[in-house]
Amino acid sequence: MLSFSLKTVPFKSRDSAILRHGLDNGEEMNKSRYTEEQIAYAIRQGETGTRVEDICRQMGISEAVYYNWKKKYGGLGVGEVRRLKQLEEGNRKLKQIVADLSLDKQMLQDVIKKKF
Repeated sequence: MLSFSLKTVPFKSRDSAILRHGLDNGEEMNKSRYTEEQIAYAIRQGETGTRVEDICRQMGISEAVYYNWKKKYGGLGVGEVRRLKQLEEGNRKLKQIVADLSLDKQMLQDVIKKKF
């Protein structure tokens, strides 16, 4: 279930921010069902010659998911995959902070324009 917190900003700014940046106020994205070890293991199996169909059936994923993992994490070890996921999560949080601060700045600029 998605929930959005509505800030006291003009309708247009609030809606465009939600559309551009997704969830608001620290809402977490869904965690992956698969650990970094499982993802790296699946990719390694494919690199050693196991059929992709068998890997997908064993893990309960589609071939599209496997190939997305391979494109994103191919050639990385378990530790590197874990570090990449941590960096992506940190980057997502920083982007959310920038979006919030940009909205606050815009809101304050609008208030200043209306006062003068």
